[in-house]
Amino acid sequence: MKEELFNELLASAQEAVAIKNGEIKAVRVTTVTLPDVKAIRTKAHLKQDEFAQVVGVSPSLVQAWEQHKRTPTGSSLKLLRVIEKHPDMLNMFKVA
Repeated sequence: MKEELFNELLASAQEAVAIKNGEIKAVRVTTVTLPDVKAIRTKAHLKQDEFAQVVGVSPSLVQAWEQHKRTPTGSSLKLLRVIEKHPDMLNMFKVA
């Protein structure tokens, strides 16, 4: 690793520690709110197993999301965001 690149990395790590210790404030803070899976499912009038089938995951995973034991990630998170903003989209995913 080039010395210049190493020094930038070291400075960045030192800045992160200073932010964590409250010595300096972060320039930008990004917060991500997670979708309320139970509210989305309830609004769709679906049982957990029905919702799981539509989203393409197991009913136990839906239950874990609702109990905040697991966090939706990846494509599941993106799909939940779409359903949250456009609940009518569920009709596209329902299995006959």
